[in-house]
Amino acid sequence: MGKETELAELAVNGRTTATPRAGDPYARIAEKIATDRCVVLDGATGTELFEVGGGRPELDDHMWGIGALAEAPEEVQRVHARYVAAGCDVISTATWGLPTALGQDNARLWEGGRPIHWMDTARSAVRVARAASAERDSEVAVAFSINGDVDKPEGVETIGLLARAFESDPPDLILLETLSLVRGSTYATVEALMETGLPVWISFRRCRHGVCGVYGEHWGGPEGDSFGRAARRFEEMGIGALLVNCIPPDHVPGMVSWLRDFTDLALGVYPNLGYLSAAGWRTDGDVSERDFAELARSWREEGAQIIGGCCGVGPEQIGAAAEVLAGTPVGHRRPAEPWHPEDAEPDHGPATHWHNDRARELFPLEFPDIAVDEGVFAPTQGSFLIWQYLFEQGIGAHQRCLDVGCGSGLLTVQLARNGAGHVHAIDIDQVAVDNTLTNAFRNGVADRVSAAAADLYPWVPEERYDLIVASLYQMPVDPFEQVTTHRPLDFWGRNLIDHLIKLLPEALADDGTAYIMQLSIIGERRTVEQLEAHGYTSRVVSFAFFEFHDLFKEKKEQILRVEEQSDAYHLRLGDHDVMVAYLIEVTRKGEEGR
Repeated sequence: MGKETELAELAVNGRTTATPRAGDPYARIAEKIATDRCVVLDGATGTELFEVGGGRPELDDHMWGIGALAEAPEEVQRVHARYVAAGCDVISTATWGLPTALGQDNARLWEGGRPIHWMDTARSAVRVARAASAERDSEVAVAFSINGDVDKPEGVETIGLLARAFESDPPDLILLETLSLVRGSTYATVEALMETGLPVWISFRRCRHGVCGVYGEHWGGPEGDSFGRAARRFEEMGIGALLVNCIPPDHVPGMVSWLRDFTDLALGVYPNLGYLSAAGWRTDGDVSERDFAELARSWREEGAQIIGGCCGVGPEQIGAAAEVLAGTPVGHRRPAEPWHPEDAEPDHGPATHWHNDRARELFPLEFPDIAVDEGVFAPTQGSFLIWQYLFEQGIGAHQRCLDVGCGSGLLTVQLARNGAGHVHAIDIDQVAVDNTLTNAFRNGVADRVSAAAADLYPWVPEERYDLIVASLYQMPVDPFEQVTTHRPLDFWGRNLIDHLIKLLPEALADDGTAYIMQLSIIGERRTVEQLEAHGYTSRVVSFAFFEFHDLFKEKKEQILRVEEQSDAYHLRLGDHDVMVAYLIEVTRKGEEGR
C-alpha cells in the first residue's frame, strides 16, 4: 500500500493526526490571483453526495454533508477527489450546515444516528479533504466552509472554539458563505474568524437587485451603495476575497463589475444550477458542461478572479470551466444594468395598464357552505374578489383547474360548483388542505376535488391546467426583522406572486387562463414586466377595496418604504388606510379576447 493511499484511508476513518504538507497551498492561490490567473473552486459537495451515495430522507438536505462525515466519510472523500481531478484549486469541506449543530454536544443529526460533536466533525472534515488531495497527489487548498448562521452574538465564542479545533491540523482558509444581510454582528463575526490566523473569504447571496434567494427571488430592499461600502470595509479588515454564491446563474451578471468600483479585493462567483424541489433536483433548463464553461468565461470577462459552483454544480461542469478558464486574462466588461425597483418612477395615480371592463352587484348571493377550521386563514377581501368573478361569470365549467393557496377552499368549491371537470387545491398548510376537502364534501363536490400540502417554491406542477386561481399572501416585511433561516422575509411583499409567474409556463396550458389577486401595495409595473417576459398579457377584470387590518398596520412603515421606492400605493381616507385589491386575468399573448 502506498504512503498516500494509506494516508487517505486513515483520514477517512478519522485516525490521522496533522501531516506536514509540501509547500503552502494558500500561497499558490494568492500567487495565481496576483499573476492574473483564475482560481477555480469546487462545486457543491452536499448536492453531489446525493448523486454519489444517495440521500438521507430523514435528514434535512443542508445537514447531509455533516451527516456523511460521520456516517459515510469515504463518500465525502470520493466527492472531494472528483473535484480535485476536475482541476479545481480549492475544495470546500462538507461543513456548510455545521452552525445548525454548533453548541449541541454529542448531537444526533437524525434518529438512529450515532452521537457526534461538532468540533470532531470539523476536524474530520479537514482530514477527509486533505486525504482526497493526497489521493490525487495535488496541492489544492482546503477551505473550511461555514454558513451565515454563525453570524449571531454567540457566534464569536463558537468561532474561538473552532480555532482550538484547528490547532493540530488547520485548513488553508475559512470560507464564510451564503451570508445575506450585513448586520451589526457581521463585522465582529468576520473579525473573530480572522483572529484564527487563517485567511478568510466571505460570500453573500447577492445580485445587482440586492439580496437574492435560491429561486431568484429578491428579498432585500434598495440599498444604494451600502453593500459596496461594506465591501470596502471588509477589505480594510483584511479579508482575502469577496464572493457571491447560492443564486441562479442569470443573476450573476453585473455584480463583479459593480463591486470593483468599491474594492480591490479578489472577487469571485459560484452560483447554483438549480434547487431541491418536491420532485427532486430541479434546474431552470439543461445546463451542460459546455454551457457552464461559457457562463464561467463570461464571468471571467466581467472581472471574476475566483470561479466555481454551488448547489447542483458537479465535477463535470467544474472540469469544463477549468479548461476554458486556463490562461484567460481577467476582463473588465460591464453588462447592461439589470432592472431594479429603484429605477421605477413612483406613480401614485390610477393604474394605466389594467382597466376594469365590468362591475356588477348581485343579490342575493348563492354563497357556498364554508366552515373555517381553527388555524386556517379565513377568506379575505382578496379571496372574495376572485370568488365574485368566478360566481358571476360561471368560470371553470368543464375545465381542469388549480387553486394555489386554497385556504379554507372557497375558490375550489366555487369552481367545482360551476361545473369544473376537476379542481386540484394546494396550500403550504396541511390543516388548510384538510379544511378544503371537508368543505368540498359539505357542498357535494368532493368527487371532483383533490388537494395536497405543497410549498410553492419547491413545488413542481404534475400537469398543465386550463384554469389557475391564486389569492396569495402579500406583505412587505423589513428584512432586518429576519432571524437566520433559509426562507427569507419579503421586502417587496411580492415573492409568492413573482414565483407563481415563473411557474406559469409549466403549470398553465397554452390556451389557459389564470386569475390572480394582487394588492396595490406591491405595485403594477413589476408584475406586468414579468408576465410579458414569460409571454403573457394581463388585464384587470375587477377590483375591490381592502382596509388595513392590524397586521397591515404593524407593517405600515415597511409598506410606505416600498411605496416610496416603486409604483406601489394605497389610499388614505381620514384615519383609514385602504388598499386596492385587483383581480388580474392572465393569458398567453395572442390568446386574449378568446
